[in-house]
Amino acid sequence: MMFDTSACTPKSEIDSRIAQFQRYLENTGTAAALILQNVDFFYFSGTLQQGYLYIPVTGDPLLMVRKDTLRARAESPITRQVPIRSPRQIPEMLAGQGYPIPPSLGLELDVLPANLYLGLSDVFAGVEITDASQAIRRQRAVKSDYELGIIREAAKLADQVTGCVPGILEKGITEIEMAGRLEAEARRLGHQGIVRMRLWGGELFYGHLMAGASAAVPSYMSSPTGGSSLSPAVAQGSSFRKIQEGEPVLVDYTFAHNGYIADHARIFAVGGLADDLLRAHETMLELQERLKREIRPGVSPGSIYSAALEWTEEKGYGEYFMGHGRERVRFVGHGVGLELDELPILAQGQEWAVQENMIVALEPKLIFPERGVVGIENTHRVTSAGLEQLTRSPESITIV
Repeated sequence: MMFDTSACTPKSEIDSRIAQFQRYLENTGTAAALILQNVDFFYFSGTLQQGYLYIPVTGDPLLMVRKDTLRARAESPITRQVPIRSPRQIPEMLAGQGYPIPPSLGLELDVLPANLYLGLSDVFAGVEITDASQAIRRQRAVKSDYELGIIREAAKLADQVTGCVPGILEKGITEIEMAGRLEAEARRLGHQGIVRMRLWGGELFYGHLMAGASAAVPSYMSSPTGGSSLSPAVAQGSSFRKIQEGEPVLVDYTFAHNGYIADHARIFAVGGLADDLLRAHETMLELQERLKREIRPGVSPGSIYSAALEWTEEKGYGEYFMGHGRERVRFVGHGVGLELDELPILAQGQEWAVQENMIVALEPKLIFPERGVVGIENTHRVTSAGLEQLTRSPESITIV
């Protein structure tokens, strides 16, 4: 059987990631880590096949694969790979490969299911279990040149999808039909279809396409926008509502390319838009430019959110910034990478400093109940001089 390995992560990249993580293990006195969550597993191994990745503080990692072993060997540059049927075999596999049982073991406790945690605690009875999740997330937040190259390509493809909107948008088309046609264009360009989130219960299908009052309907999502949706079973996103003239149409979509995400939003309208909504949108563009200059290495994410909130209130839009009333979210941007909700979160109370080569989706938006959403979102790279914008399609409201 042949596997397409053209997009596989290079061995040098995987080696660098593992070496960096081993430095964390050494600095914290942790003997080893066991990586299980899909995205982390892919990040450190280069494959998404089922298994367990054991990373000792020194020496080579061990990839134990449940399914599919042949595909894992084709996709992952990790040389030490063994088949495994059950997590209860892990100690046996370690011993067979010359690894001692570690006195301490890091796990991804932010996402690990309780039953799996309890099972591993039994398998590693007497071993100190520690939480490695924040270290993993912080390492993944700072992108390598290899990752930046993929995200730049994802951003270009996101811009291409946005460029298709004027040819699809028309009065009377339903939100869901327009979404389906636009998503077909994204898929044709190579969108992987899966948009991964780390937050427990977090789900997203490509993004949000909603118009007018529908776009201002809140939801359970950790997002300033929700949408009327198709049913309570989804509770977010597009609906069967028909798009009308004179209302803002929010196209807030991701493009996921070779695992990595670019996130952006643009506003469209059929026939025109009221002057106050046009002014509100331009205010968000102005805020974006201010924040692009201020977000640089060493700045705390919380201070960025506070500055954005203060400036928006001065402009008279505080009540509608990133939601309305008690439904407002308390952030103005978030990291993106292999997951949509990566660090840093530009949110109230977040103090972990921004670093160079983080990727940030900056999304200042205003939500007006019964009227709709205006604002902007772009994916950026953090540099010493501020943010480098990666998604580049026109930002003013496009009238069709």
